[in-house]
Amino acid sequence: MVENLAGDILGNSIKLYALMTPPAVLSAFLGHTKHYTPAQKHAIALKTSLAIFIIGVVLYVFGSNLFEIFGFTLDAFRIGSGVLLMLTAISLMNDDGQEEHPEAEGDISVVPLAIPLGMGPASIGAVMVMGASAKNRHELMVGVFALFLAAFGMFLLLRLGDIVGRILRDTGIAVLAKLTGLLLAAIAAQVIFTGVVGFLEL
Repeated sequence: MVENLAGDILGNSIKLYALMTPPAVLSAFLGHTKHYTPAQKHAIALKTSLAIFIIGVVLYVFGSNLFEIFGFTLDAFRIGSGVLLMLTAISLMNDDGQEEHPEAEGDISVVPLAIPLGMGPASIGAVMVMGASAKNRHELMVGVFALFLAAFGMFLLLRLGDIVGRILRDTGIAVLAKLTGLLLAAIAAQVIFTGVVGFLEL
């Protein structure tokens, strides 16, 4: 029982972490914080991961209410979010790591790092689908813990951003973005296929 629970949490956290497009977040973080002090970078990393977790939990727990408000089905939302996720995967595949990020004024932890990079339209849609698919409290808690681990993973990545950036450089980040894009494309195809099958069975 415990092993199954841990396996479910770990599997979902890896999936959610990929949906958050960590290479894109890391690239933007490095570009925007070139002249920040270590303390400022730590604060941005912490606030970014907290914002991702809070936004994710709110959408995961309460997002299904939107289905009732707007009157669309879960399968229709799967198809729509799957298409957006596929577009995100395509954009990552086209990322060459050379994009320049202009210096931003003020706090960048929520915009653009948490939204729309960490929790963009595609990842938001996927989180809402996962929340609406949860059948009981056990599955709901698995998703919440998975979101926590994924957000914590993003915090660790950003805290080690300077080291990772020096090791990978622009080319390495671009390669990582392409690998993430391939994974997201596979997830998107599965989400779309599940939605189409469910829609045809209605």
